[in-house]
Amino acid sequence: MQEVEIGSLLTKTLSEQAMENLANYAMSFGKNLLAAIVIYMAGKFIIEKVLTIVRKMMMKRNVELSLRTFLDSLINITMHFILAIAIISILGIETSSFVALFASAGVAIGMALSGTLQNFAGGVMILMFKPYKVGDYIEAQGYSGTVRQIQIFNTIISTPGNQTIIIPNGGLATGTLKNYSTAMFRRVDINVEVAYGTKTDDVRAVLNKIIEQDERIMKTEGYEPTTPMTSMGASSIVFQFRVWCESKHYWGVLFDNTEKIYKDLTDAGIEIPFQQVDVHIKQNYCDF
Repeated sequence: MQEVEIGSLLTKTLSEQAMENLANYAMSFGKNLLAAIVIYMAGKFIIEKVLTIVRKMMMKRNVELSLRTFLDSLINITMHFILAIAIISILGIETSSFVALFASAGVAIGMALSGTLQNFAGGVMILMFKPYKVGDYIEAQGYSGTVRQIQIFNTIISTPGNQTIIIPNGGLATGTLKNYSTAMFRRVDINVEVAYGTKTDDVRAVLNKIIEQDERIMKTEGYEPTTPMTSMGASSIVFQFRVWCESKHYWGVLFDNTEKIYKDLTDAGIEIPFQQVDVHIKQNYCDF
């Protein structure tokens, strides 16, 4: 009987202690949970305020739409991640393991997506420094065309033949790029080859008449048209039809005047030679 009473008393004591420990844990966890809820609500409020301020600043400074979207998403994700770590820490859960896990995952993903991350970084640089913008005509990576979209990882251009070309931003940000749309004016150079024996004044008379008739060609100081003779080739003498025009008229001035030069030179009786080789045959006579 005494052993039964001792066992019963011990069980009762352990139960009371367990209940007390459970109550203490519940109270402590409840406080932490309440604090976590408060931190979560405050964090959400702060994140919304920060995002609102950043959005207004980017709108005020006319930041590119693609860059605004990217920065908004980046800030949102980063701040929510920090908030999640803070809440986990308040709840008493060890955060070092989570941080180590995320760091390891980040290294692995970074190594697997090194090319993609390079394009991502290139997209950020393009959006920030703006070497070109939507609507510009560019030449890069062996392609040329009009920029239609600047995305985070790629730039989409349309060629003159209406082909869609997708170029990774990494190469565009670090490689050589030619932007034909940054300047208001462009120079059009057309090589004009005529036969030897042609009077240079006759050639210039035809070219200058073409210049006078084309209103797109600029004739102001600093942008005067010229028609120099540039070289003497194997079968022709070479002039250059060198004129300035607005960038938007470049292709029209180039194509229209190339055809007109041919027609007007032909009508003026000026020979446009094709490449030729003169062969001289010398006959030797041998006396026996």
